[in-house]
Parts: sequence; C-alpha cells; structure tokens
Amino acid sequence: MPSALESPEGGEEDILRYEEMEDNAVSPMDLSELLKEGTKESHDRAENTQFVKDFLKGRIKKELFKLATVALYFTYSALEEEMDRNKDNPVFAPLYFPVELHRREALAKDLNYFYGEDWKEKIQCSEATQQYVDRIHHVGQHEPELLVAHAYTRYMGDLSGGQVLKKVAQRALKLPSTEEGIQFYVFDNISNAQQFKQLYRARMNALDLDKNTKERIVEEANKAFRFNMQVFDELDKIGRSLAEEAQDGGFPAHDGKGDIRKCPYYADKLGTASPGCPFHAAVGLARQPLVQLVLAACMAVAAGAAAWYIL
Repeated sequence: MPSALESPEGGEEDILRYEEMEDNAVSPMDLSELLKEGTKESHDRAENTQFVKDFLKGRIKKELFKLATVALYFTYSALEEEMDRNKDNPVFAPLYFPVELHRREALAKDLNYFYGEDWKEKIQCSEATQQYVDRIHHVGQHEPELLVAHAYTRYMGDLSGGQVLKKVAQRALKLPSTEEGIQFYVFDNISNAQQFKQLYRARMNALDLDKNTKERIVEEANKAFRFNMQVFDELDKIGRSLAEEAQDGGFPAHDGKGDIRKCPYYADKLGTASPGCPFHAAVGLARQPLVQLVLAACMAVAAGAAAWYIL
C-alpha cells in the first residue's frame, strides 16, 4: 500500500502527495476491475444523456448550471454525512479521505457565489435529487458496505471527467479565472489526481469482501448511475422550459443547428464577416410592431385568396 509522503518544510503544506503505483498486479476479481467492467454500460448511458451532451458542447444555461450545483450540494451533503457516520467501519474506513475528497464545503462556496450569502434560503432539493439522497442515507445506515459504490461513482468521476466539465463551464458561462463558481471541481489537497485514483483503487481492492458483497456493490454502483441519470433528465426538462439566454448585444444564442462557425454572426464576432447574421436580423425585424402589422395584413389577404380559390 503506498503511503502519503511528508510535505516539505516539516509538513507546513496541506497537500498530500502519493507514491506512484504499478497497475500490473490488478486481478479481474479485484473490486476496482469489477466496478470498471460492471458499470461500463451505465457510464456510457450517463455520458449520452442530453444534459451531459449539451454540457460538453458548452450549451449550458447559467440558471441550469446553478440548479445542477444545488443538486450536487444535497447529494454530497448526504454522502459525506454517511461517510462520516461510517468512518470507523472496516467495510468503508480505508476509503475515508475527508481532507482530499469532501465536496460539501466547496459546493457551499459555489452556491454563495451564484445565490448570495442567503443561498440556503433560496435553494431546495428537487424530486429526483431527493430520491438519490434517500438511497444514500438508507445505504449508510443499513448497508454501509454499499457506500463504497456511491463514493466510487461520484469521486472517481469528479477526478476524471469532472475536470473537463470544469473547463467547459468556466468558458461557456464566462466565470472568473479565479475559479469562483466552480470550486466543486477544484481538489486543492490532491497533488496528482492519477496517483490518488490509483491509491483509492488499491484501497478498494484491499477491502475484506466476499464475492457476493462485491457483486452487490457493483449492482449498487449501477443504481447510483441511474440516480444520476434521473437528475440529468430532470435538469434537461427544466432546461427546455427556460427562456433562451441572450448573447452579447441582446441576440439569442445560436439554435444549435448546423455548424455554428458557419453563422455569419458568429464569424462577425471574430471579425471575419460582414456584420449581422441574416437569421438574427430577420428575427429582430419581425419583432417590430409595424412589421408584425404588415405581416398580419398580408396573411389575412393570403387566407382570403386561398378560401376564394377553394370555393
């Protein structure tokens, strides 16, 4: 088992560094491998939900990102409460890394940034998130060995794909370079994510679990993915009901059809085309009261002509 190394200057730094580990001793029956193979299909489905696909393309509304942060706050509050409860339980204790992994406080900072100091009074747990939270509490209190599945699903994902989402969100939402609003994705106390994940997997593999328990953990991990997908679907439905957010200058965002780089408006933003996108110009013109009146009159004449022709 790799050990944490002493930090320089007699331990003045809080950041932990871990010795590099070799993966050549991994067995197909190790829990880390069973989870990797046993959740592959669920992982692929989660990545292909509409919410995640839109997020990865940078099509994320700020209001929806805020709601996603709220969902994460309630989820991690439940998860870390149960982890604290079971920190001395041998079925979970080796995976207890509160300093390195816990996200609740980071999410509180993000919510304070988005909603203000009274953020606790402005947020509420959604239906899909509540179902997820209830399952985590049930597991922590009645089947603590399954808590491994929820911790693995969340934290290993945060240290992997979550780092991609961090950059996408920062760019798409024009968040500060100081990482305000995305503290959830910042792990200050992990100096090397890859090495830490290797340590975490080694600790999982060292847990004293029988074959049946390992199978139950894999099954629970797939449930965790399903709970996450239900939250994604819920967010996607909310996103479709939100008004289209405006870009600079008051124009609505690109409708996502076709290559955005071929839109003259987009090119104009880069200084490579004549000003104005025909699509946006037409929409803007159509919103003028006088133009709407003329269009209505034309439609009435056209409708009358059509009725005359049919008769």
